[in-house]
Amino acid sequence: MPDALRLVLVDGSASLYRAFFALPALTNSRGTPTNAVLGFATILLKLLREEKPAAAAVVFDGPGPTTRHREFAAYKAQRPAMPERLVEQIPLVHRLLAAMRVPLLLVAGEEADDILATIATTAAAQGYLVRLVTGDKDLLQVVGDRIVVRDPLTPRTLGPAEVEGRYGILPAQVPDFLGLMGDSSDNIPGVPGVGEKTARDLLQRFGSLEAVLERAAEVTRPKLREALTTHAEQARFSKRLATIRTDLPVPWSIADLARQEPDVPALLALFRELGFTRLIQQFEQPTLRAMTNDK
Repeated sequence: MPDALRLVLVDGSASLYRAFFALPALTNSRGTPTNAVLGFATILLKLLREEKPAAAAVVFDGPGPTTRHREFAAYKAQRPAMPERLVEQIPLVHRLLAAMRVPLLLVAGEEADDILATIATTAAAQGYLVRLVTGDKDLLQVVGDRIVVRDPLTPRTLGPAEVEGRYGILPAQVPDFLGLMGDSSDNIPGVPGVGEKTARDLLQRFGSLEAVLERAAEVTRPKLREALTTHAEQARFSKRLATIRTDLPVPWSIADLARQEPDVPALLALFRELGFTRLIQQFEQPTLRAMTNDK
C-alpha cells in the first residue's frame, strides 16, 4: 500500500498527559512550564518522521458536557482535575500545532474517541491506512484491516490479530468486553465481580454480551450467574457507554487533513521562546528539517 494513503490520527489528550508525566518539570527563562510541550512536540515529530503520512491530525475532547456525561453523571467523575502546570501549556500546544500546520480537531460536546473513530473509519473506507495513536483501549473496537492502534512512543501497533492475542476477543467484541468488566479509567461500572479473565471467557463461550445475558442460566458459577442476572441492565448500559460512535457529524473531509509544510519561522520562534535547543538546531539545519518533513 503506498505511503500516499497513510493517515495518522493522534489522541491529543492521551499523548499530552503522557508527555507531561514522562518528563521532569521544565521551565523556560521566564518560568513558564514547558515539559508537556517538549514531550508532545517530540512525539509528534517522531510520528511524522516514521510514518511519513499523507494526512495527519491531532484530536481533543470538545468543550462542554458530552452525551455520555449527560447519560451518566458519574462518567469519568473519578478523574482528578488537569494539573495547573499542564493547563498553562495548552495554548503553547495549540501554537505548536498551528506552526506545524497539523490540524487540531474538536467538536463542542463530543469526545475525542468518537471523532477519531469517525474519521478513521471514513478514511479506511476511502482506502487509507490509518494509525490511531493512543493508549486508550476503547479505540481497539475500530481496529481492522486498514486501522491499527499505535503506541505514541514506539512503532508497536495493534491490529486485529494483536487484539485477539492480547485480550482473547475480536475488536468488535471490545464494547461487550467493557460492558461486562467495566472500565475503571472511565468509571464505567460493568458487572460487579467480573474481571478481564471472566469477561473474556464468557465472550469466548457465548459470543456477545446479549448472548451472555440471555443464556446466564447456563453459567455454572452461582455468584457469577446471579451477578449477570441482577446487573443485566447495568451491563447493557455499560456497553452503550463503551461503544464509540463512527458516524459522528464532523466538519472535515480527509482532504482537509492533508500534510502541509510547517511554518518554520513560527516554529523556531516558539522553540526559542521555550528554550528547546535541540529542536532549534533541528529546524535550523535544512537536512535535518527535510528528514522531519519528508512525506
